[in-house]
Amino acid sequence: MSPPPVLPPTLPRKTRLAGVTGMGMAFVGGYVDVIGFVLLFGLFVAHATGNIVMLGVGLAGDAGGLATKLLALPAFIGACAATYALIRWRNARGQPCEVLVLALQAALLLVFMLLTVHALPAASANEPTVMLAGLVGVVAMAAQNVGARVVFTHLAPTTMMTGNVTQVAIDIVDLAIARGRLDEALKARLLKTWPPVLAFALGAMGGAVGVLVAGAWSLILAAVLVAVLAALHAIRGERS
Repeated sequence: MSPPPVLPPTLPRKTRLAGVTGMGMAFVGGYVDVIGFVLLFGLFVAHATGNIVMLGVGLAGDAGGLATKLLALPAFIGACAATYALIRWRNARGQPCEVLVLALQAALLLVFMLLTVHALPAASANEPTVMLAGLVGVVAMAAQNVGARVVFTHLAPTTMMTGNVTQVAIDIVDLAIARGRLDEALKARLLKTWPPVLAFALGAMGGAVGVLVAGAWSLILAAVLVAVLAALHAIRGERS
């Protein structure tokens, strides 16, 4: 009697959910940032760095949307502080925050989409409806940034790829020196950093397609994706 076939090992649910969460959020980061930048007159909704740079561009002469870019930084900081305070409040009671952060972001992304649809087409970045839509987008992505820092701490960053790309470059050199022989630490780093970079790039390309096909309505994909991640965490009842 022949022995039973040996099946390949499968990843535990926790690990699979972590991978799905990391790549899903990185996709959303690239997707939303491109849509916001294209539709809202050069506003980066996913991270503060781009808006600080664009603020400098505005001060150098291109004043379009300057008021929104000035307000984006305090709005981002305030939203981060509020989200973190909510997380600390739940943690103090021993309550997990994965579903909370994802559901909050999904709801904010939905509001962001509706406000953007209402605001466009617009003749100027300084129209109040455009400014409101942009700032709500900033608040929505602030929730993701805080979640990445204090809730999904074991995942690679999902909105800013500079650090991930730098780490991938370092790991490629280490891999070349090791002549393809992966130690566990190098393998773990590669598995942690390159999937979000790929997902972010796909999200950025998807955002461009979304703008061309559906305009501001394309933001519904980001809201639905984050809501699905929240549902997965709620169903599994485990941390990612």
